[in-house]
Amino acid sequence: MRLTVLGGCGAWPTAVQACSGYLVEQGGFRLLVDPGYATLPRLLLHGTVDAVDAVLISHGHPDHCADLSPLLRARGLSDDPPPALPVFAPRGALDAVLALDKPAMLADAYRLHEFDPGDRFDVGPFSTDTWLLPHFVPNAGLRLSTPGATLAYTGDTGPSPDIPRLARDADLFLSEATYVHRVPTADAASLLTARLAGEYARQAGAARLMLTHLWPGTDPDLAREAAADVFTSPVAVAAPDLVAEVGDGTWTVDTEATP
Repeated sequence: MRLTVLGGCGAWPTAVQACSGYLVEQGGFRLLVDPGYATLPRLLLHGTVDAVDAVLISHGHPDHCADLSPLLRARGLSDDPPPALPVFAPRGALDAVLALDKPAMLADAYRLHEFDPGDRFDVGPFSTDTWLLPHFVPNAGLRLSTPGATLAYTGDTGPSPDIPRLARDADLFLSEATYVHRVPTADAASLLTARLAGEYARQAGAARLMLTHLWPGTDPDLAREAAADVFTSPVAVAAPDLVAEVGDGTWTVDTEATP
């Protein structure tokens, strides 16, 4: 299993970083997870829009799903449209994004498969387990498994005893880490720190940890150090074109994709 980071910025994109977006590949199947703001241009550095086989979305905040709209436009309005794109999302999460266009305009561009966090289902070669994790809107933690590898992803979440269960023995734990050491009181139930992400990775026995959804302007080295204080296995911070080979424990930067 291969994970390619398209973006890992929380809330809004910056000049150098798109919001949450990840391309997960297995046996030639390409799954796009959380196409947030500004992820489509990054995706196009790794292939054409018709090369995406399915989309999986953790929750309905636009920094995790807004670029589904241009992706569907690029597919559905092309001269030779590809088959309808399977899109998996929590029930109601995509109502606002899909309402940006007239229903008939892109009706043939996608097939929506809604689920309730807690459901289990398959997406191509990936066995998918989901957890309802605390956030401002319903959010599904995602665990993608193949016979050779397991990737666990929090989406956006606050503290929960279900997080170590989601990440149990995962080859790679991709965890939101909006703040470094302390979440503002008003948001404390809905977001994590890098240090707490490290603690959850330790409790879960995960092999590696990748921090994502950092607040814009956060120093990634400080986030990495905060997680590494409590999690002694490898820690990285999501950055454009960072590639993780989930089963064999390596990560590299795709220099060919970086403009």
